[in-house]
Amino acid sequence: MKLTLAPMESLTGIVFRRRHHEIFGGADLYYTPFVTPTVKPEFTERQMKELSPERNAGMSVVPQLLTRTPENFIWAAKRLAEMGYPEVNLNLGCPMGTVTGKGKGSGFLRHPLELEEFFERVFDAGIPIRISVKTRLGWADDAEFEDLARVYSRFPISELIIHARVRKDFYKGSPRRAAFEAALPRLPMPVGYNGDLRLVGEIREMESSHPGLSSLMIGRAAVANPAIFRMAKGGAAAGRDEITAFHDALMADYTAAFGSVGNTVGHMKQYWFYMKNLFEGGDRLFKALLKAKRASDYEEIVRRITKELPIREEPAYGWWKPA
Repeated sequence: MKLTLAPMESLTGIVFRRRHHEIFGGADLYYTPFVTPTVKPEFTERQMKELSPERNAGMSVVPQLLTRTPENFIWAAKRLAEMGYPEVNLNLGCPMGTVTGKGKGSGFLRHPLELEEFFERVFDAGIPIRISVKTRLGWADDAEFEDLARVYSRFPISELIIHARVRKDFYKGSPRRAAFEAALPRLPMPVGYNGDLRLVGEIREMESSHPGLSSLMIGRAAVANPAIFRMAKGGAAAGRDEITAFHDALMADYTAAFGSVGNTVGHMKQYWFYMKNLFEGGDRLFKALLKAKRASDYEEIVRRITKELPIREEPAYGWWKPA
């Protein structure tokens, strides 16, 4: 059963993947945050920074595409095959309004017949690599998955990764495990699970209770605790020096990419929303960190956090939100 890193826009891109793999390792597969192919049949310079095989060397990476247009998926998937990727993933899970308003991501789930036509075109196009799909259980109700499962089962999808929520859930509340389990007998392809695997014990419970799954996908918990994959395989928890080295490497790489330490500070605060849960106490420090505007202030607060605060073996998952 593979342990994979979820695609999280602005968080698990090329900078994070490279440093995570270098310092912590453990993930069997990394999915890129979605790339949106356009009518023009070539990836942009910005997209190539994410997709370049050279930049992803040494890691097992699956590019994820976001589109509802068969022609755009087809040219992009064929180009990825030419670049040496063995698999491409279709995003049918993103719940953000800017995406679903265009009928993409989980917005596509509202239209099973159109989705079926999309797959007919795609799987008749002779794409020479595996096509996997990341989906939710539906748009507003998990009963919708009955029609979606019928569509998915018609096609040679290499793996169906199910985020066990519907779009209206966004990322709140508990995953709909009962609906996920009820769907499994209807699906002929390998199935992966995604949804609030936050602790090593939860990963092992899923491995034990669902041995037939092909993969477990982990997102927010891997940002909060970058050693989670290693720990799930029997390795050590994150050490203080590793956490410091990881943070400093991200800072340096993002500063080089953005050309501005100020922009980097703003970006790094997104990581601290999750990483703070790995430290005990420090509420005042974390409040000060979020308010910091000068790079020197930010760096001094981070130094205090990483030097002074006790580190938990696993995070207290404070990002969870009730329904």
